[in-house]
Order: sequence, then C-alpha cells, then structure tokens
Amino acid sequence: MAAAARERRNAPPREEVLAAAMEMIAERGLEKLTMAGLGREMGMSSGHLLYYFHSKDELLLRTLEWSEGRLGAERARLLARAAPARERLDAYVDLYVPDGHRDPHWTLWLEVWNRSQSAAVDAAARDRQAAIEGAWHRDLVALLAEGVSRGEFRPVDPDRFAARLRALLDGFSIHVAIGLRGTGREQVLGHVREFLAESLLAEA
Repeated sequence: MAAAARERRNAPPREEVLAAAMEMIAERGLEKLTMAGLGREMGMSSGHLLYYFHSKDELLLRTLEWSEGRLGAERARLLARAAPARERLDAYVDLYVPDGHRDPHWTLWLEVWNRSQSAAVDAAARDRQAAIEGAWHRDLVALLAEGVSRGEFRPVDPDRFAARLRALLDGFSIHVAIGLRGTGREQVLGHVREFLAESLLAEA
C-alpha cells in the first residue's frame, strides 16, 4: 500500500497524461491508444491509469474535454477580435473543420460519440458531451446575433441558423476526418463559404 501511494504521489499531472494520450492518437492512431501503452509512455502502470480514469471510456472523454478546452480558448480569442462578424465567422468555421484525414481531435470526438451509444455509458457522461456541443453552439449564436444587429448578416433567427450551420459543418467535417474522396478540407471550406454567401450575408 505504501509503495502504491508513493507511485500515485509521483505520477505526472493528469493534464500531462491527457496531452500524451492526444499525442499518441495524432502519431499512431486511436487504435494504438491502450491503457498499457499510455502507461508505458508515462512511466505508470495501467492500474494506476485506471485509478485516475476508471475506464478507457473515461480516459477518452477526459482527453476530449482537455482538447476542447484548448480549442475553446482559441475560439474565444478569435471571436473577441475587433473584426467584422463575417471575418470572425470564417475563423470559427476554419477552427471547426478538421485539418484533414485522421485529424486527432475529430478522430477522438467520433470515437467518444460512438461509444456513447453503449448502455454502459451513464447520463452524466452524455451531459458532459452535450456541454461541449453547447459551448460551440452558444458562441455561434452570439456571433450571428451580433452580425444581424450590425446589418452584416440577414435578419435570421440566430439559434435556428446556428443549429443548421453546425449540422452542415458536422456532416462535412466527418467526411474530411474519415477521408471521404472528394471532400477535402479546402473543398469543404469552399462549400461552406458559398452557403454563407447565399443564405446569410446581407445584400451590399
């Protein structure tokens, strides 16, 4: 017991473990991320990882939350700039869409949502996933409302338009992340720009 307590005290901070998990996904793919492999990477036993995270599902969700926290900070910085709403909306879309096939954040996101279908996943975990979605949605609604109030955007309902735009972004982003032929990142961004020009931008 004393040896185990010493190892826990000497273990890396949880954020380092989450960063290492994300790095392993980026470099080797999600299928290579195991509790044993991550433990070896961190100099910890898989048992001690389970002590902190209880299950691989919890490790994946915590890693996603950590990654989303970093994206959220970047999103807040981009949206707080003194720039037209359209420029900031472009920045939002650019941050949302995956960098390319097997983008590690989107790979992790898809896996967490896939696992959430299991009956073993509790309501609290689903609420945490919904909180991530909610943060993206609220920021987009606020930006759309600002653009409408300034006359940059057509007088759309910000909440309804945000729901539809994010559904479009999610569908295209999944195509990019899985490497569906004909839907590379630049092609997707072009489609989104056309959609926004046709449905949102105010007439000059």
